[in-house]
Amino acid sequence: MYLWIKAIHVIAVISWMAGLFYLPRLFVYHCDAPAGSAQSETFKVMERRLLRVIMNPAMILTWACGLAMITLDPGLLKGAGWLHAKLLLVVLMTVMHMAMARWRRAFAEDRNTKSPRFFRMANEVPTLLMILIVILVIVRPF
Repeated sequence: MYLWIKAIHVIAVISWMAGLFYLPRLFVYHCDAPAGSAQSETFKVMERRLLRVIMNPAMILTWACGLAMITLDPGLLKGAGWLHAKLLLVVLMTVMHMAMARWRRAFAEDRNTKSPRFFRMANEVPTLLMILIVILVIVRPF
């Protein structure tokens, strides 16, 4: 059972990361669309569906499967500083997810005040977190 949960965890992480990479790019393009335009309304639909249909379920599955693996093998927590650091970074990834949900809501209500450059910079945060998480999981430096 553990390996099935681990497989679902990896699939969920990949899906979640895809959304975390793509949603800020949509925001960059959405910034250039006039409020109320057909293009802006299309972006609103794309952003809402990406968040609700892919990102939210993938995040929930990521957390559920990750916690299930720890529950099935509690020995993972003993002397595993790498896992504690990974969990902290996953919490930060979740905070980033929540920030993106807030930004999507602002676009949906035609009240975005952030620039395309802001969203380009925000797009780098999940990448940096992912790099650190992968290093912790594979290298287990501590």
